[in-house]
Order: sequence, then C-alpha cells, then structure tokens
Amino acid sequence: MYAEERQQAIAEMVISRGRASVAELAQAYDVTTETVRRDLAVLDRAGVLRRVHGGAVPTRALHLVEPGVGERESTRADYKDAIAEAAGEFFPLTGASVLLDAGTTTARIAGQVPTDRELVVVTNSVPIAARLAAMPTVTLQLLGGRVRGVTQAAVGEQALRVLDNLRVDIAFIGANGISARHGLSTPDSEEAAVKRAMVACANYVVVAADSSKVGREDFVSFAPISSVDTLITDAEISEADRRTLTDEGVEVISTGAPA
Repeated sequence: MYAEERQQAIAEMVISRGRASVAELAQAYDVTTETVRRDLAVLDRAGVLRRVHGGAVPTRALHLVEPGVGERESTRADYKDAIAEAAGEFFPLTGASVLLDAGTTTARIAGQVPTDRELVVVTNSVPIAARLAAMPTVTLQLLGGRVRGVTQAAVGEQALRVLDNLRVDIAFIGANGISARHGLSTPDSEEAAVKRAMVACANYVVVAADSSKVGREDFVSFAPISSVDTLITDAEISEADRRTLTDEGVEVISTGAPA
C-alpha cells in the first residue's frame, strides 16, 4: 500500500469511528507507530484530521458550534440509555446529595433516580429539574442564572456563587471531550465554568459519556482527568483509551453494546 492510499484509509477509519489511537492504526495497516504518526501529521496539516494525544479525531471533533438538545437526544440514544442504567447503581443512600449536570445522558440518569430513598438533588438543567420536581423523595435545588438555549443549562455568576458554597456527595458530569492531555472539555466557556465548579464541589465525580467523546478535545478544558473517579461509557471504547484512562487513576466502566 502506498503512503497516500494508507493515509486515505486512515482518514476514512478515523472519520467513521470518531477517533482512533496510534496503536490501533499501526496494527490495522501493519506499519510502525512512527509511520502512523507521520501519516497523522500529514493529515493534520491538510486539515483532514486533528492529532490528539495518542491518536487522531476528525476535524469536526474540535468545533465551537454545539448541536442542540434535540439533535443530541437522538444521537447514540441506545448507548446513552445503557450508560444511564449503569449510572443508576451509583446513587447513594438516603440523606445524601447528588449533583446532575445538564446534558442528554445525564437527563437519562435523572430517570434512574431511585424512589426508595430521600435525596437532595442539585442541577442546572431545566429539563432535569422539570422531571424531578414532582418526585416526593427528592429535595430539588435548581441553580439559577442565564439559561443557554442550546443546552437548556443555567450558567453565569449566580450558578457559580451557589456552587462555590456547596459540597455534594456525588456529581454526574457530562463532557463533549475526554482525554488524558486536555482533561474534560466543552465548547462553551460559560458552561465550562459551571462544570468546573460542579467538579470542585463533589466528593466523588462520575463522568457519563459515550465512547465517541473519548479522545476528543474540545475548546475549553474544565477539569483535569485526575479529578474523575469513574467514567461510565459504552463497550466501543478502545483498549488503548481504556488503558490510558486507567493509568490516570480513572475507573472505566463500559456498558454492553445495545442489541
């Protein structure tokens, strides 16, 4: 295979899968990791792919324009349902406090809130608050601030002031990108500030995100990977990504592929 043919095949593989590691590409095309890195450098300069730590992602993975809630709701929905079901096992006992970040995966986790125990639930998500408001076992605290239409999340100084004074037992956090080098990331700086405060006020941090987010690096990093206790994702996470995150001290739980 000529270099140009291999580079085209690498680009197609990364774009179709959402990310690929150097080790995976070297094995797939029976070349050295140094050759793969040179190929990725060529593709990065051409604007076809974006090199990230340990591999590559499509250039669209480093965007500043976020898809809306409606679009994200239907994307990889079966994977998100399985992740939410696994996250349900992490809800603490009666009297504990839980923080739910805004997002379509965390909204599904809200559907797993147990009804056999009393919990304090804090969220900046309008849809999550609407879902939990009528639950008699939930003491709900909705963070105030400006609501971003694209994510239906409250952001700004009002939300940050409240979070600065809170300490919660567990936080379920969403992220647009997850990597060892860039940590947890998202396209919007205001939303990143709220997420950063959420991570800081939690005793235990669970990140809930499907595997397409792993290896991605979005515009604003809001927490280092060392701040994550557990990542709940799907079975399509690569072994290389799993090892990288595990080496950083993150417990990685991958749910089974949907039927």
